[in-house]
Amino acid sequence: MTRPRFVLHDHRKPSPHFDLRLEEDGVLRSWAVPKGLPDDSAHDRLAIAVDDHELDHVGFEDEHKSIADDGTWEEHDRDDRRLVFSLHGRDGVRRYALIHTGGTQWLLHLTKEQRV
Repeated sequence: MTRPRFVLHDHRKPSPHFDLRLEEDGVLRSWAVPKGLPDDSAHDRLAIAVDDHELDHVGFEDEHKSIADDGTWEEHDRDDRRLVFSLHGRDGVRRYALIHTGGTQWLLHLTKEQRV
């Protein structure tokens, strides 16, 4: 079975931010992440749920948007308020959790546990 795809878009307009898009149920579920994916120096980032995108958007680039990373993703755990997953990107595998904090707001967390 093929893993679903993900893409991290780097937007430069209207204001610089990133969009994390995860393939699921025939669409790309999407979150705007103003400061990009969390890393070892910052384990948590704000993520705002935005409208789903069509699957063909996974490879989309233009003068305002480029692909910062792409690959596949793998779900590890999910409930009504949390999704734990790994991104299998260009530079390796990183494990994250999206935690719903209310409305359209989520917290994107780099997990301490990185083994997948």
